[in-house]
Amino acid sequence: MNTSENRDLGEWEFIGRRGGDVVTLVGGSVIAAVPEAREVAEKSRDELRFDFLDDGAVLALLRSRHLDEEDMFRAGFVHGVPLAFVGLGAFVYWGGVVQYWETAANRTAYFAVAAGVVGTQLFFFLRSAMAHWGDPIRQNLRARARRYREIAHIARRGGAEIPAHYPHYGPYPFAARFHPEVDTAARSESEGPDEH
Repeated sequence: MNTSENRDLGEWEFIGRRGGDVVTLVGGSVIAAVPEAREVAEKSRDELRFDFLDDGAVLALLRSRHLDEEDMFRAGFVHGVPLAFVGLGAFVYWGGVVQYWETAANRTAYFAVAAGVVGTQLFFFLRSAMAHWGDPIRQNLRARARRYREIAHIARRGGAEIPAHYPHYGPYPFAARFHPEVDTAARSESEGPDEH
């Protein structure tokens, strides 16, 4: 994921989902001041292998989550828009012209070609969606962002001064399962080989 978009942000800022607004990070001490939120954050640290009260780590998480969302949008746009135009065009042409052709063979040939083209576009759209939604490393990122959101909402309900909807990313009802085996492999790769 490209981090160039985050270079123009202030030290503790990230881009929120809603309208691309710049949001300031709520410090971990604000969340930890609510005992229930602190307890969930501490339990989640072992489960998701992430310190939800570490401001630097949370900031990097939220910035990465924004870039992940941007990547998903771009991929959906690149394949979804052509699919919509081709599908709509094939449907409109069928309704306005093809269904009135005299021979069934011509209509069948049109249907076969249109189905092939729309099917190919659909294949590329689904393949792109699965590559983004099904990537276990991205799912780990989303799982952590989802848990951070839950912790922040617990803290807000407990009286902490946290803006509504913070951190502005959704609850991710799917594609946010944590994969510990992938996380272990990713960490060992980033640390590099052992030097003796």
